[in-house]
Amino acid sequence: MSYRVIVDSCGELTLQMKESGIFKTASLSMEVDGFHIPDDETFDQADFLRRVAASEECPKSSCPSPERYMELYKCDVDRVYAVTLSGELSGSYNSALLGEKLYKEEGGEEKIHVFNSRSASVGETLIGRKIQECEEAGMDFEQVVETVETYIEEQHTYFVLENLDTLRKNGRLTGLKSLVVSALNIKPVMGSTPEGTICQLDKSRGMKKALAKMAEHVAKDAVKPEEKILAIAHCNCPERAEAVRKLILEKVKVKDSFIVDTAGISSMYANDGGIIVVL
Repeated sequence: MSYRVIVDSCGELTLQMKESGIFKTASLSMEVDGFHIPDDETFDQADFLRRVAASEECPKSSCPSPERYMELYKCDVDRVYAVTLSGELSGSYNSALLGEKLYKEEGGEEKIHVFNSRSASVGETLIGRKIQECEEAGMDFEQVVETVETYIEEQHTYFVLENLDTLRKNGRLTGLKSLVVSALNIKPVMGSTPEGTICQLDKSRGMKKALAKMAEHVAKDAVKPEEKILAIAHCNCPERAEAVRKLILEKVKVKDSFIVDTAGISSMYANDGGIIVVL
Protein backbone atom coordinates (compact mmCIF):
# COMPACT_ATOMS: atom_id res chain seq x y z
CA MET A 1 0.00 0.00 0.00
CA SER A 2 1.33 3.45 -0.88
CA TYR A 3 0.19 7.07 -0.93
CA ARG A 4 0.86 10.54 -2.33
CA VAL A 5 0.24 13.98 -0.81
CA ILE A 6 -0.39 16.90 -3.18
CA VAL A 7 0.00 20.39 -1.69
CA ASP A 8 -0.77 23.50 -3.73
CA SER A 9 2.15 25.89 -3.96
CA CYS A 10 0.86 28.22 -1.26
CA GLY A 11 2.11 25.53 1.13
CA GLU A 12 5.77 25.68 2.11
CA LEU A 13 7.36 22.25 1.67
CA THR A 14 10.39 21.65 3.88
CA LEU A 15 13.53 20.09 2.40
CA GLN A 16 12.69 16.80 4.12
CA MET A 17 9.21 16.80 2.56
CA LYS A 18 10.65 17.53 -0.89
CA GLU A 19 13.19 14.71 -0.60
CA SER A 20 10.68 12.13 0.67
CA GLY A 21 9.16 11.50 -2.76
CA ILE A 22 5.71 11.50 -1.13
CA PHE A 23 4.85 15.17 -1.64
CA LYS A 24 4.04 16.80 -4.97
CA THR A 25 3.22 20.44 -5.68
CA ALA A 26 0.28 21.83 -7.65
CA SER A 27 1.57 25.22 -8.72
CA LEU A 28 -0.44 28.41 -8.69
CA SER A 29 0.61 31.33 -10.85
CA MET A 30 0.69 35.09 -10.33
CA GLU A 31 0.49 38.17 -12.51
CA VAL A 32 1.92 41.60 -11.70
CA ASP A 33 1.15 44.38 -14.21
CA GLY A 34 0.69 41.81 -16.95
CA PHE A 35 3.89 39.92 -16.14
CA HIS A 36 3.15 36.20 -15.63
CA ILE A 37 5.00 34.44 -12.80
CA PRO A 38 4.64 30.68 -12.25
CA ASP A 39 4.81 29.66 -8.60
CA ASP A 40 7.32 26.87 -9.13
CA GLU A 41 11.05 26.19 -8.81
CA THR A 42 11.79 29.17 -11.10
CA PHE A 43 10.16 31.66 -8.71
CA ASP A 44 12.46 34.61 -7.89
CA GLN A 45 11.26 36.08 -4.60
CA ALA A 46 13.39 39.23 -4.74
CA ASP A 47 12.21 40.09 -8.27
CA PHE A 48 8.60 39.35 -7.38
CA LEU A 49 8.63 41.54 -4.25
CA ARG A 50 10.23 44.36 -6.24
CA ARG A 51 7.48 44.16 -8.87
CA VAL A 52 4.72 44.06 -6.23
CA ALA A 53 6.13 47.08 -4.37
CA ALA A 54 6.36 49.11 -7.59
CA SER A 55 2.86 48.25 -8.78
CA GLU A 56 -0.28 50.25 -7.98
CA GLU A 57 -2.37 47.17 -8.72
CA CYS A 58 -2.84 44.12 -6.55
CA PRO A 59 -1.08 41.01 -7.87
CA LYS A 60 -3.50 38.49 -9.33
CA SER A 61 -3.21 34.79 -8.61
CA SER A 62 -4.54 31.80 -10.54
CA CYS A 63 -5.13 28.41 -8.95
CA PRO A 64 -3.98 25.10 -10.47
CA SER A 65 -6.41 23.86 -13.11
CA PRO A 66 -8.62 20.80 -12.56
CA GLU A 67 -6.66 19.13 -15.35
CA ARG A 68 -3.41 19.71 -13.46
CA TYR A 69 -4.86 18.11 -10.34
CA MET A 70 -6.17 15.23 -12.45
CA GLU A 71 -2.67 14.61 -13.81
CA LEU A 72 -1.21 14.61 -10.32
CA TYR A 73 -3.83 12.08 -9.19
CA LYS A 74 -2.57 9.70 -11.88
CA CYS A 75 0.16 7.82 -10.06
CA ASP A 76 1.12 4.33 -9.00
CA VAL A 77 -0.25 4.56 -5.44
CA ASP A 78 -3.38 3.40 -3.63
CA ARG A 79 -4.32 6.60 -1.82
CA VAL A 80 -3.99 10.26 -2.77
CA TYR A 81 -4.52 13.24 -0.49
CA ALA A 82 -4.65 16.86 -1.67
CA VAL A 83 -4.19 19.88 0.61
CA THR A 84 -5.25 23.28 -0.68
CA LEU A 85 -5.26 26.92 0.26
CA SER A 86 -8.43 27.93 2.15
CA GLY A 87 -11.49 27.53 -0.04
CA GLU A 88 -12.60 31.00 1.14
CA LEU A 89 -9.45 32.60 -0.29
CA SER A 90 -8.79 30.69 -3.50
CA GLY A 91 -10.39 28.43 -6.11
CA SER A 92 -7.71 25.79 -5.53
CA TYR A 93 -9.97 23.65 -3.32
CA ASN A 94 -12.82 23.54 -5.85
CA SER A 95 -10.32 22.92 -8.65
CA ALA A 96 -8.91 19.93 -6.78
CA LEU A 97 -12.42 18.53 -6.24
CA LEU A 98 -13.25 18.95 -9.93
CA GLY A 99 -9.97 17.29 -10.85
CA GLU A 100 -10.97 14.32 -8.70
CA LYS A 101 -14.34 14.10 -10.47
CA LEU A 102 -12.70 14.23 -13.90
CA TYR A 103 -10.17 11.60 -12.92
CA LYS A 104 -12.81 9.17 -11.67
CA GLU A 105 -14.90 9.73 -14.79
CA GLU A 106 -11.89 8.45 -16.73
CA GLY A 107 -11.84 5.29 -14.61
CA GLY A 108 -9.34 6.26 -11.91
CA GLU A 109 -9.60 3.87 -8.96
CA GLU A 110 -7.32 5.39 -6.32
CA LYS A 111 -8.89 6.59 -3.11
CA ILE A 112 -8.71 10.41 -3.14
CA HIS A 113 -9.55 12.98 -0.48
CA VAL A 114 -9.19 16.75 -0.83
CA PHE A 115 -8.56 18.69 2.38
CA ASN A 116 -9.61 22.34 2.59
CA SER A 117 -6.85 23.65 4.86
CA ARG A 118 -8.89 26.72 5.88
CA SER A 119 -5.39 28.16 6.19
CA ALA A 120 -2.39 28.91 3.98
CA SER A 121 1.40 28.72 3.90
CA VAL A 122 2.72 26.60 6.79
CA GLY A 123 -0.83 25.69 7.74
CA GLU A 124 -0.86 23.53 4.62
CA THR A 125 2.62 22.27 5.48
CA LEU A 126 1.48 21.02 8.87
CA ILE A 127 -1.55 19.29 7.39
CA GLY A 128 0.68 17.51 4.88
CA ARG A 129 2.95 16.36 7.69
CA LYS A 130 -0.05 15.19 9.71
CA ILE A 131 -1.19 13.03 6.78
CA GLN A 132 2.29 11.51 6.61
CA GLU A 133 2.27 10.88 10.37
CA CYS A 134 -1.10 9.10 10.17
CA GLU A 135 -0.02 6.97 7.21
CA GLU A 136 3.20 5.95 8.93
CA ALA A 137 1.16 5.00 12.02
CA GLY A 138 -0.65 2.44 9.87
CA MET A 139 -4.08 4.09 9.79
CA ASP A 140 -6.44 3.10 7.01
CA PHE A 141 -7.71 5.70 4.52
CA GLU A 142 -10.88 6.57 6.42
CA GLN A 143 -8.99 6.93 9.72
CA VAL A 144 -6.46 9.26 8.10
CA VAL A 145 -9.21 11.46 6.69
CA GLU A 146 -11.09 11.64 10.00
CA THR A 147 -7.96 12.33 12.06
CA VAL A 148 -6.67 15.03 9.72
CA GLU A 149 -10.05 16.76 9.43
CA THR A 150 -10.17 16.95 13.23
CA TYR A 151 -6.63 18.33 13.23
CA ILE A 152 -7.69 21.07 10.79
CA GLU A 153 -10.62 21.98 13.05
CA GLU A 154 -8.19 22.58 15.93
CA GLN A 155 -5.56 24.46 13.91
CA HIS A 156 -5.14 28.23 14.19
CA THR A 157 -3.33 30.62 11.84
CA TYR A 158 -1.94 34.05 12.79
CA PHE A 159 0.10 36.70 11.01
CA VAL A 160 1.57 40.17 11.41
CA LEU A 161 2.66 42.16 8.35
CA GLU A 162 5.32 44.81 8.06
CA ASN A 163 3.04 46.85 5.82
CA LEU A 164 -0.53 46.67 4.55
CA ASP A 165 0.06 47.50 0.88
CA THR A 166 -1.18 44.20 -0.55
CA LEU A 167 -4.27 44.19 1.67
CA ARG A 168 -4.98 47.76 0.57
CA LYS A 169 -4.46 46.98 -3.11
CA ASN A 170 -6.82 44.00 -3.05
CA GLY A 171 -9.53 46.01 -1.32
CA ARG A 172 -9.34 44.55 2.17
CA LEU A 173 -8.41 47.99 3.52
CA THR A 174 -9.30 51.43 2.22
CA GLY A 175 -6.36 53.55 1.11
CA LEU A 176 -7.04 56.07 3.90
CA LYS A 177 -7.10 53.48 6.63
CA SER A 178 -3.94 51.89 5.32
CA LEU A 179 -2.18 55.28 5.21
CA VAL A 180 -3.25 56.24 8.74
CA VAL A 181 -2.30 52.87 10.18
CA SER A 182 1.11 53.03 8.50
CA ALA A 183 1.71 56.61 9.63
CA LEU A 184 0.98 55.68 13.24
CA ASN A 185 3.05 52.48 12.97
CA ILE A 186 0.02 50.43 14.00
CA LYS A 187 0.47 46.73 13.28
CA PRO A 188 -2.70 44.62 13.23
CA VAL A 189 -2.54 41.05 14.50
CA MET A 190 -4.52 38.98 12.00
CA GLY A 191 -5.88 35.47 12.18
CA SER A 192 -8.08 32.90 10.48
CA THR A 193 -11.72 32.20 11.26
CA PRO A 194 -13.03 28.61 11.56
CA GLU A 195 -14.34 29.00 8.00
CA GLY A 196 -10.90 29.98 6.66
CA THR A 197 -11.43 33.72 6.17
CA ILE A 198 -9.19 36.50 7.57
CA CYS A 199 -10.04 38.51 10.67
CA GLN A 200 -8.30 41.07 12.87
CA LEU A 201 -7.55 39.77 16.35
CA ASP A 202 -5.65 42.66 17.88
CA LYS A 203 -3.37 45.59 17.10
CA SER A 204 -0.41 47.37 18.60
CA ARG A 205 1.95 50.21 17.89
CA GLY A 206 5.18 48.79 16.55
CA MET A 207 6.14 45.38 15.24
CA LYS A 208 7.73 44.13 18.48
CA LYS A 209 4.58 44.73 20.54
CA ALA A 210 2.36 43.29 17.82
CA LEU A 211 4.40 40.09 17.71
CA ALA A 212 4.21 39.81 21.49
CA LYS A 213 0.41 40.11 21.28
CA MET A 214 0.34 37.49 18.56
CA ALA A 215 2.29 35.12 20.82
CA GLU A 216 -0.31 35.68 23.53
CA HIS A 217 -3.12 34.76 21.14
CA VAL A 218 -1.26 31.63 20.00
CA ALA A 219 -0.84 30.43 23.60
CA LYS A 220 -4.43 31.28 24.55
CA ASP A 221 -6.00 29.48 21.59
CA ALA A 222 -3.76 26.39 21.55
CA VAL A 223 -5.58 23.04 21.67
CA LYS A 224 -3.43 20.13 22.98
CA PRO A 225 -0.23 21.96 21.98
CA GLU A 226 2.00 19.29 23.52
CA GLU A 227 0.80 16.97 20.73
CA LYS A 228 1.40 19.45 17.92
CA ILE A 229 4.09 21.16 15.88
CA LEU A 230 4.54 24.94 15.90
CA ALA A 231 5.25 26.25 12.40
CA ILE A 232 6.50 29.73 11.53
CA ALA A 233 7.00 31.23 8.08
CA HIS A 234 8.77 34.53 7.48
CA CYS A 235 9.59 36.74 4.53
CA ASN A 236 13.25 37.78 4.70
CA CYS A 237 13.37 38.11 8.51
CA PRO A 238 14.80 34.92 10.08
CA GLU A 239 15.89 36.68 13.28
CA ARG A 240 12.35 37.99 13.81
CA ALA A 241 10.96 34.49 13.25
CA GLU A 242 13.35 33.06 15.85
CA ALA A 243 12.30 35.75 18.32
CA VAL A 244 8.63 34.89 17.77
CA ARG A 245 9.33 31.20 18.31
CA LYS A 246 11.05 32.02 21.59
CA LEU A 247 8.13 34.18 22.72
CA ILE A 248 5.64 31.40 22.01
CA LEU A 249 7.70 28.60 23.55
CA GLU A 250 8.02 30.62 26.74
CA LYS A 251 4.23 30.41 27.03
CA VAL A 252 3.32 26.97 25.71
CA LYS A 253 4.92 23.54 25.35
CA VAL A 254 4.79 21.94 21.89
CA LYS A 255 5.94 18.62 20.42
CA ASP A 256 8.26 20.29 17.93
CA SER A 257 8.74 23.49 15.95
CA PHE A 258 10.25 24.65 12.67
CA ILE A 259 10.79 27.85 10.68
CA VAL A 260 10.73 28.31 6.90
CA ASP A 261 11.07 31.27 4.54
CA THR A 262 7.97 32.02 2.50
CA ALA A 263 8.03 31.22 -1.18
CA GLY A 264 5.79 32.02 -4.10
CA ILE A 265 2.29 33.24 -3.41
CA SER A 266 2.87 33.37 0.36
CA SER A 267 5.44 36.10 -0.23
CA MET A 268 2.74 38.20 -1.89
CA TYR A 269 0.90 38.62 1.40
CA ALA A 270 3.73 38.28 3.91
CA ASN A 271 5.82 40.92 2.06
CA ASP A 272 9.24 41.85 3.43
CA GLY A 273 9.24 41.34 7.20
CA GLY A 274 5.96 39.46 7.53
CA ILE A 275 5.47 36.60 9.99
CA ILE A 276 2.95 33.73 9.74
CA VAL A 277 2.39 31.37 12.68
CA VAL A 278 0.33 28.17 12.74
CA LEU A 279 -0.32 25.85 15.68
